[in-house]
Amino acid sequence: MKHKAVNFVRIVSFAFAAFIFATAAFAEAPPASEARQKPEIYADLRIFTEVLSRVEENYVEKPEMKELVRSAIQGMLQALDPHSSYMTEEEFTEMQVDTKGEFGGLGIQIGLKDATLTVIAPIEDTPAWRAGVKAGDKIVKIAGEPTKGITLQDAVKKLRGPKGTSIALTLFRESTKEFKDVTLVREIIQVKSVKSKIVSGNIGYAKITQFQERSAEDLSLALADMDGKISGLILDLRNNPGGLLNSAIDISDQFLPSGKLVVYTMDRSGQKVEFKSPGRHKTYDWPIVVLVNSGSASASEIVAGAMKDWNRGVILGTQTFGKGSVQTIIPLSYGSGLRLTTSRYYTPKGVSIQNTGIEPTIKVELTSTNGDVAAHPVMREKDLKGHLVNDQAPEDGEAQPQVKEIMPSQVEEKDDVQLQRAIDLLKSVEVFKSMGAKVE
Repeated sequence: MKHKAVNFVRIVSFAFAAFIFATAAFAEAPPASEARQKPEIYADLRIFTEVLSRVEENYVEKPEMKELVRSAIQGMLQALDPHSSYMTEEEFTEMQVDTKGEFGGLGIQIGLKDATLTVIAPIEDTPAWRAGVKAGDKIVKIAGEPTKGITLQDAVKKLRGPKGTSIALTLFRESTKEFKDVTLVREIIQVKSVKSKIVSGNIGYAKITQFQERSAEDLSLALADMDGKISGLILDLRNNPGGLLNSAIDISDQFLPSGKLVVYTMDRSGQKVEFKSPGRHKTYDWPIVVLVNSGSASASEIVAGAMKDWNRGVILGTQTFGKGSVQTIIPLSYGSGLRLTTSRYYTPKGVSIQNTGIEPTIKVELTSTNGDVAAHPVMREKDLKGHLVNDQAPEDGEAQPQVKEIMPSQVEEKDDVQLQRAIDLLKSVEVFKSMGAKVE
């Protein structure tokens, strides 16, 4: 991720924050060892305020004190683990947009290409798409202001806005060497995290790009549309960085019987919380192949781990990222937020995948058929500075060789050997069934 952390849905997160505040007044007295530490903590806080005061009074240039304090908070949280972090008001809002999967905007994916704000792709049936905005168009002005030197975050802030409001853009199209002025009216844009289709005759394919609030419902609609038309399903979780824990539970619910343990979490006190398939969705019993790779993290690993432990699907691909911790989102003052690691999670069989990941049932590396695609170095949880240890699999401390992988986006579907292997595997199931073999 930037790997996105697994967290409870916001309702649970807000309740968690309220629980902290509500119980603070009734907490038992801290142990003597903790009580002894408090004077030391207060002394350190006194030193911090002294340093802050000295910087404010004597630094060679007038410092931005607000940024200094935020940096100090961020540094404190980074000392915990790679996934705990402080979010400014803007970052907290953006996180909520990411998990919700909808926002007021124009419907264009943007990026910086050669330091120029560029359209990556318009989203179908959105204001930008209907206005003829195309991939590769340069956005040279937003509301009459030049975009030279603009950051991606600032551009997103300018382009998004309330439904019904308008924004003027000036575009430059390289192919025609022409400038074009367009005025677009913002709409509610829904980013679908599930893409589905039927491949190779009667094999269903569903790709989940991340676990958002609507992901489970989007998958439910996709599966219902394919029901009766397919004999097997490929669930593609490659390069899925994770997302909402509840979404992972509801997606697993569509492949596991009601009441099956999907995952459980354990906090530092040893309190165990189990999450079982709730039975809210129709359950499908097709043979399933789950595609994973080094970019499959968090919620992706929860789903893959449940499917593997219950022998519900074949896990095919390469070792997953290995993020076995849960982050709770806690709202703070002035619209900011805290992403805090609060527990570890374990697969139904009680396995922690922290730093180790999910080992595929069938290991298949994505390769280039003609050697014209280069593999890129990949980073997993164990490569992140300050990562949590796995209490079940201590690290030996030896340096590991850098792993390189080709990503699915680098190859065409016909050259995607992981996908093609999954198709062949599901076709073989049909062959055996046609021969009268019992396949479960």
